[in-house]
Order: sequence, then structure tokens, then C-alpha cells
Amino acid sequence: MSDAIPALTLSDIARGYTSPAGRLPVLEGVNLTVAAGEIVGLVAPSGAGKSTLLHIAGLLDRPDRGAVQIAGTACEKLDDRGRTAIRREKIGFVYQFHHLLAEFTAIENAAMPLLIAGVPRDQAMQRAQQLLDTLGVGGRSAHRPAEMSGGEQQRVAIARAFANRPGLLLADEPTGNLDQETAGRVFDALLALSENEKLAALIVTHNHELAARMDRVIHLQNRTISE
Repeated sequence: MSDAIPALTLSDIARGYTSPAGRLPVLEGVNLTVAAGEIVGLVAPSGAGKSTLLHIAGLLDRPDRGAVQIAGTACEKLDDRGRTAIRREKIGFVYQFHHLLAEFTAIENAAMPLLIAGVPRDQAMQRAQQLLDTLGVGGRSAHRPAEMSGGEQQRVAIARAFANRPGLLLADEPTGNLDQETAGRVFDALLALSENEKLAALIVTHNHELAARMDRVIHLQNRTISE
């Protein structure tokens, strides 16, 4: 794994925002490498900047200073079209809220990234069904989000994130809206699928027990990262 190109490299990242009281620094001198196939847990208190860090890593925001590489591709000089292409092809996202489209079924939601990318519908549906089966919700493929439990909805969201076979998964409190028992089952499924698909993951969580099950745990505090 050490000889492979890292899935994610952040170098000297700084980001701040302007407020009426002046400039508010959020990240300062952040350096992070996530190796190919490595699952990293990010633990941080509320307001520490973890969402900002994920947005920068996922090319949804630009740092004030520093460099971002996704699978060896330098991203700081890419235009919006180039950044969008990297996101679609190489990054999967899972959020605390599932953000499923209410009018579409589970399998259609899971297949959506592939359909947007122009993959033939039958191939997209086959891939989506495979992921739903692996995550234990294959029998819910024809159901819409309102007809599923919170845990089932989040598993569909995970399937959607994996649909285009990304090399990197970014997850922001993926089980934060679930009860403890359901969260444990969903997290088990997420880790198993990550290992099966051989992708790297950066997963934000407040749950130290869940974080301890990952390959490595890092902490975001005082605007930077520590092991």
C-alpha cells in the first residue's frame, strides 16, 4: 500500500472566513495523507472546522493557502469543470443526512451518479442493485425514501456514494442521525464495503468507539491535525 499513489494529500492547508469582528481562521497548516485503501477516522469537537476540511478535500471549497491532490492529481489550479470531473469520477460523499431524492426509488437514488455520468441504465441499475444487496437493503430497491427507516435510507446513501467506484470516500458523521444500535450496523456495513471495494476513506465521527475500529485516527483541534 505504501508504494501506491495516495488517495488524498493535503499540504499546508489554511482557510478562514471574514466576519463583522474581523477574519476568523478555521484551518491553519493542515497536512494530511490518506493512503490508497486506508480508512482514517477524524475526531473533532463541534465548530473545529471538520466540515470545512471535508469540503476542501472534496473540492467543494478552495483553501486560502495550500495544495490538494486527489489520487496524485494536483487540484488547486483546476477550473470548476475540472474539479467537478474529479468529484464525479474519484470521490464519493456520505453526509449525516441522507439527501436522497424523495421522488425516486432506492435503486434509482443509488444509481444516480452513474446515470448522470452517462452509464447505460441497465448497467447502472445492475451496479446499484449489487450495492444495495451488499448493504442488506436489496429488498427495498423499489421503495421510495419515505417508505424506509433511517438506517435503510442511510445505507442507500452509502450505496450511492460507492456507485461510481471512487478511490476516496468522504463521510461527515454518516451515522450521526441514527440510534446507537442502528448506527453500529450501518457503520459495520460501511467499513465492510470500503474494504471490499478497496477504497480509501476519511470519516468524521464523534464516536470514539467507531473511530477506534478504523486503520488510523486523527484529531482536528486548534485549527490543525494531530495523530
